[in-house]
Amino acid sequence: MKIALIGYGKMGKEIEKIALDRGHEIVLKIDVTNPEDLNKVNLQKADVAIEFTIPASATANYKLCFEAGIPVVSGTTGWLEHLPEVHQLCKTMNGTFFYASNFSLGVNIFFSLNKKLAELMANRSEYKPEMTEIHHTQKLDSPSGTAITLAEGILENIPEKKTWVNHLTEKNDELEIVSLREGEVPGTHIINYDSEVDYIEITHCAKSRKGFAFGAVLAAEYSFGKKGILSMNDLLNL
Repeated sequence: MKIALIGYGKMGKEIEKIALDRGHEIVLKIDVTNPEDLNKVNLQKADVAIEFTIPASATANYKLCFEAGIPVVSGTTGWLEHLPEVHQLCKTMNGTFFYASNFSLGVNIFFSLNKKLAELMANRSEYKPEMTEIHHTQKLDSPSGTAITLAEGILENIPEKKTWVNHLTEKNDELEIVSLREGEVPGTHIINYDSEVDYIEITHCAKSRKGFAFGAVLAAEYSFGKKGILSMNDLLNL
């Protein structure tokens, strides 16, 4: 499979290693030094694009991939206010869009575990759900896309909680997310249900970027030859 890498930072380089190990070919690499190479003609040399950039450029990158007629797999976070627009554009242009806030296989299992725990705690008002996410100091968005996905899983299942906030809160209808930025931490997410007598805690801790990169390559392999909106739930059959 021929892959275009839109974004060739630390994550892009990790994706490249795994893709090459799995027998794929990298036909295009885009970073801050060659933005002019990101065009329809160059993209059409690839079977699929993997996009890890910044929120400001993400939606334009997706549109360009749709125009080139190739699937795009993206892990860029911080742009989700445009998600309905991107989904509609994908459908209108008969494109393929695979988005995940986190491509780690373990994190996506953690998403399901989080939802199940929230279901069990739905009527347990004596427990207060809280969340902490920790990432490296270069991470641009806060809270993380993964934390938002986890928060949505809680809000879907605990009627008392109406919204998430990215600060400490004592309001019963708000879900507290605390964001910390420390060193080179790849990503740690902690869900805690606290009561007067005990607490329940589940944690996912990434050891490196390799898990994210491996999942992104699997997503690219899965997307090849498909059309429409795809997700890790499709890939993992969750």
